[in-house]
Amino acid sequence: MKHAEALVSVRNASKRFGATQALEDVSVDFEVGRVHGLVGENGAGKSTLCKIVLGVHAPDGGSIRLEGSPLRLSSPAEGAALGLVGVAQELSLLPAMSVVDNVVLGTEEHWGPFVSERANRRRVETLIDEHGLEVPLDARAGSLSVADQQKVEILRALGRRSRLVVLDEPTARLASHEAAELLGTVRRLVERGVAVVYISHFLNEVLSVADTVTVMRDGRIVRTGPARLESHASLVEGMTGRHIGEVFPPKPPAPADDAPVVLRVDGLSATGAEFSDVSLQIRAGEILGLAGLVGAGRSEVAHAVYGSLAVASGSVEVCGHRLSGSVDDALANGVSLIPESRRDQGLMARRPVRDNTTLPYLRRFAGRLGIRAGREQEAASEACDDVGVRAESMLTPVAALSGGNQQKVLFARAVLGEPKLLIADEPTRGVDVGSKRAIYEALNRMARSGCAVLLVSSELEEVIGTCHRALVMRRGRIVAEHEGGDMTEASLLAAAFGPGDGTAEGRSQEPEAAAGEPR
Repeated sequence: MKHAEALVSVRNASKRFGATQALEDVSVDFEVGRVHGLVGENGAGKSTLCKIVLGVHAPDGGSIRLEGSPLRLSSPAEGAALGLVGVAQELSLLPAMSVVDNVVLGTEEHWGPFVSERANRRRVETLIDEHGLEVPLDARAGSLSVADQQKVEILRALGRRSRLVVLDEPTARLASHEAAELLGTVRRLVERGVAVVYISHFLNEVLSVADTVTVMRDGRIVRTGPARLESHASLVEGMTGRHIGEVFPPKPPAPADDAPVVLRVDGLSATGAEFSDVSLQIRAGEILGLAGLVGAGRSEVAHAVYGSLAVASGSVEVCGHRLSGSVDDALANGVSLIPESRRDQGLMARRPVRDNTTLPYLRRFAGRLGIRAGREQEAASEACDDVGVRAESMLTPVAALSGGNQQKVLFARAVLGEPKLLIADEPTRGVDVGSKRAIYEALNRMARSGCAVLLVSSELEEVIGTCHRALVMRRGRIVAEHEGGDMTEASLLAAAFGPGDGTAEGRSQEPEAAAGEPR
């Protein structure tokens, strides 16, 4: 087969951040009209490599060439002007601006000296029609769901007359049918001669769309080769340096029928009508999954139980105590939440690991003269060790950690709270296969200790592989309950879509690649 022309060539690139060697002697080509998959655990160097190509970072050593000519970028704007654009894993929209304004930002159409709103709107409508990424054009970006914000980011990149597009975890926030539409968009891009770099932890998704795959580990390239010669298992082994075995550890024993009820929700309805008449219960030691399509109301139920979303009616009881509907009351009664977006809802990125771990529980460390720093540091260190957080010290800023370790900090916070009820909303989103296994083990440990777990997940395999029971939500209501052998992808999908609604295209039959199923 004839080799495609290299659009961007990276040779012997290296990059260090403080004591961390993020990239070392990396060489790779991104070719015209081909999809190049990048896989590796969090911290392997995938995003750093792409940020160097896009002009976000300058390499410490090595060189980059664009169509054979030396390329030296001092900013992402310079890269975008050359058609090198990216969609980052962490969203960067302007929340107060409309969808149209966010998509055309910096490339607006003008009528004389004035911005042509009509032309800009037509342009965005054309992009939506072409790529099937439906979003409400007049809505403020900050009012959109996380999934819709992701679509706006992708539309912005697609509207830049791109020559190379870097997609960093582009489907992590999308439902399965939306993910399938995005993969169709990727294929249309390469047919037009665009080079696409595709970074994803959904390995079977990478194998389905990529022509070439590069496996990275610890800032180095393990190998680059045709995607058709790789498999899910071979990629995992290359990424981790070991055989990962089963993705899901054995479930803890299901609780007995007479086990105490930790969470009892009765007739709960949201003030904004995101859900209505929701009733459920979870026993001590039980992991209950909540599945459904985007917009079904799953995350809203989780936040209502936690007290961060107002309810119109109904009640929430934890261990027999009726909660008042405030976060303070939930925390005081042993409820912990791991939110869907660690950046926007969970972590203070510039603050150290210690502060992020102990934040809700500072009263425990209060002395006459303030916080007892030594005691706080010790408690944070023990909690982080318990869930496997890898950081240079407890004073390292959370922003310096990989995505997987940032997520583990949220689990360390939950462990420190010794919760009676843990609500985990998309707890493995954007983390690698090794970190996923560690998170599943942490959930199992908490269940074995008697904690009740409510798991909200877009990954059907995650729900099946982790939970004792699963409830399916559709249009704000619980419509089905499954457990044991009845808890299958087919049964969950059928309930999520409802009669006559069709079925979604699953991403894979393999556990790690099943993300993006109904939320």
